[in-house]
Amino acid sequence: MADPRTTAVQVKAPIGQYGGGFMISREAKAICDEHDLGARELYFRGRCGVLGECDADVVASVVVFYPPEHVEKSWYGGRKLTVEQAVELYTEACRAWGRRKLGGYDGCARIAELLQRVVDRAPSTGAPLFAGWRTVPLADDPPARATQLMHVVRELRGGLHANAVIAAGLHPLEATLAAAHDATPFGHAAGEMIAKFFTWPEPYATPGPEIVARRAAVEEMTDDLMAAVFSVLDDGESDELIELLRFGHAR
Repeated sequence: MADPRTTAVQVKAPIGQYGGGFMISREAKAICDEHDLGARELYFRGRCGVLGECDADVVASVVVFYPPEHVEKSWYGGRKLTVEQAVELYTEACRAWGRRKLGGYDGCARIAELLQRVVDRAPSTGAPLFAGWRTVPLADDPPARATQLMHVVRELRGGLHANAVIAAGLHPLEATLAAAHDATPFGHAAGEMIAKFFTWPEPYATPGPEIVARRAAVEEMTDDLMAAVFSVLDDGESDELIELLRFGHAR
């Protein structure tokens, strides 16, 4: 029987990949093409539009792991869309991705049921994007609803992880380089690949043992914080969620 911490560890990869996969999907690209947006312009306006119209510095303070200059260029470049339009389009990309990837999977309704309980009861402290995305209306159909909720849970883990990185005194680039990453839209990815994706300028310094150890401790702390979130499920429900996500992830 899975305890809450085991649940947090076991579900982070499938939630990270399904909850974030739409960000690099054909559905997102189609929106960029239709509205003459750069990929990162949609990414920042769509993902962070739940913060409302604000200065780029506010957005950079929340997304943490991107160079502030890149955030500023993308956020202001995306002002072809209002934040309300951007969030609506980004939400639809998430839903359409879910329908394409999980359509026909009978486990979606139960995944959504369990994750909605987690989302509804989780504290939003330190996770502003989670707080914002929790207010976005959910789709009615199970594949889209489940995927949208995975995105919301992913934002919660991301916010808590950013807090842990800052508390550990790590620079975001150090934290990115010092570990491999499983919960990405790409699946498993080396730190250098993610640093390039985040547009940090090269060359990259190789993190030393002390940085690697601090980064490992950050991951442990993030798992601890997420364990409290999943404690709203009993052991049987946790086992069910892990199995449902494992099966869906293998599709």
